[in-house]
Amino acid sequence: MTKTVNNRAWFFVLPVFAIVAFSAVLPLMTVVNYSVQDTFGNNQFFWNGIGWFQELLDPSTELGGRFFDALWRTLLFSAIILLIEVPLGIAVALSMPREGWTVALCLVLMALPLLIPWNVVGTIWQVFARSDIGLLGWIVNHLGIDYNYTNDSIDAWVTLIVMDVWHWTSLVALLCYAGLKSIPDAYYQAARIDGASRWAIFRTIQLPKMRRVLLIAVLLRFMDSFMIYTEPFVITGGGPGNATTFLSIDLVKLALGQFDLGKAAAMSLVYNLIILAICWVFYTVMINVDAERERVEA
Repeated sequence: MTKTVNNRAWFFVLPVFAIVAFSAVLPLMTVVNYSVQDTFGNNQFFWNGIGWFQELLDPSTELGGRFFDALWRTLLFSAIILLIEVPLGIAVALSMPREGWTVALCLVLMALPLLIPWNVVGTIWQVFARSDIGLLGWIVNHLGIDYNYTNDSIDAWVTLIVMDVWHWTSLVALLCYAGLKSIPDAYYQAARIDGASRWAIFRTIQLPKMRRVLLIAVLLRFMDSFMIYTEPFVITGGGPGNATTFLSIDLVKLALGQFDLGKAAAMSLVYNLIILAICWVFYTVMINVDAERERVEA
């Protein structure tokens, strides 16, 4: 008996493909086109091949040195964010109530920072952290600490990190909380019967059950922190000097400030490939670790 294949479902998918092609593929092809050309203005372009990519990936050139400096700053920022927000988000999720009216209250409070637009977050912290009129800057300076994020690079980094932790830790906490809520009560009952400690319950029950949501949290937070633009641009503008000039800010300066479309297009493509490669590594490693753990347990 042959099975009838119904292809009518593709008619519902085709509009989605058309929208994606219009909104993603065509702009991408435009960027690829710019990356292999150069111009002297007046909309006159000529072929440059892989020249921009060679210059970009050579640290000895001005463009390459600028690119790698911004890349290391961005990677360092993402690493610090992940090291702080993931453990902190797990700790917050573990401390949240599991039942009662306080659950809804906690969820609403945790979701509030996520509802604030990025440019508003940057504006809030730009004023909040100022040493002359900002509450945070005034308190820190009156504690005897010389704090001014507009003049000191370390202060600027601390301000951006604290701002990002305040804004996005709740996302990790909410994801982890969802993973904790999916654990059946039978697991905890068995652990109490065996006399398991709080640490043993976390290590053998809660953490394994949160692995998948932690994978999502790590991927989301890495991508967002690695592509961060609005908040540091509003707060520091990439300064002082180039201390907080991440790849996204440097790319905008190159494209819109200097109008070097070829260099900016090549940088954006390499930028995109780096994000895809690191996310693929994260995903592969964590999936393999999870599969190996399940194999050992089986």
